[in-house]
Amino acid sequence: MTTLGTASAPPGEMDIGRLPVGEARDGSDVGLPVAVINGRRDGKTLFMQAVSDGDELNGLGVIRRVVPQLDPEEIAGEILIVGIANYYGFLVGEHRNPIDDTKLNRTFPGNESGTASERIAAAVFEAVTRADLALDLHQGSTSCMINETRVRCGTRHRLHRDCLELAKVFDCGYILDLKGPDGQLARAGPDEGVPTIDPELGGAVGWDETSIQKGVKGVFNVLYHYGFLGGEVTTAPQTRASNFEQYGSPAGGLVSFEFDLGDEVERGDTLFSITDPFGTVKAEVTADSKGILWRHRRLPQVATGEYVCSVGTNIDEC
Repeated sequence: MTTLGTASAPPGEMDIGRLPVGEARDGSDVGLPVAVINGRRDGKTLFMQAVSDGDELNGLGVIRRVVPQLDPEEIAGEILIVGIANYYGFLVGEHRNPIDDTKLNRTFPGNESGTASERIAAAVFEAVTRADLALDLHQGSTSCMINETRVRCGTRHRLHRDCLELAKVFDCGYILDLKGPDGQLARAGPDEGVPTIDPELGGAVGWDETSIQKGVKGVFNVLYHYGFLGGEVTTAPQTRASNFEQYGSPAGGLVSFEFDLGDEVERGDTLFSITDPFGTVKAEVTADSKGILWRHRRLPQVATGEYVCSVGTNIDEC
């Protein structure tokens, strides 16, 4: 029997339910929507979650496309799914959990007696520790970003090779291979022996169909490669960045970009300019290093010092 919260399924079946994480302000029970798929045959266990950040919906778009296509009779192993991790943030469309003003993906492995976010993280992480592999589906919030997969354990970690393989199998085409901050699931999972990656499926307000399709393909790549489903996956070389440079605005005004996402930039190239409302250029910002335009803000208006874009650097193929 495979269980997660109130979801429970014998071999060859699936079930949906709720993972209890506490009570709301009115005293009603709060549970994360979860699903379990118990394959007919023995195999590995995959954990998958979406909406760790409450405004990042593309991962949920992937899950709602993938799950109806899975027949437990054809699966070897188990799949544990948390459909909406940051439940409170999701309800109000906010990145952080509004109950404790916390970014959920900075609280793993969690604390079952801690804050609202720490309790959610602890409940989720218990399921992660039962898995052989974990996918934490994200996107670049509401910024514009390439489809990429993040390996966040650090290159010296004992599971770095396993995490990198998982990222290559997911096959977004780009990989950010850079140790992440404490509290990320993609950091905490490998520390507990579970290869974990953080696919960043573009960036959008609401759904982005291209990124969702990329994520669906990535999940099925994982299912085929690791033996959950019959089939083979041929991995292609990925463009990897092992560093990340962020650029802010030196002036207030309106941003004009000189490159598209995914374009290569050289050191000294003008990344963007800032104009006043009447088109007069107030400032230009150039690249400090050679790299790839990885992410940029969606709205053109900026204040002095406000985030504008990011360039992935130290580029190679893996």
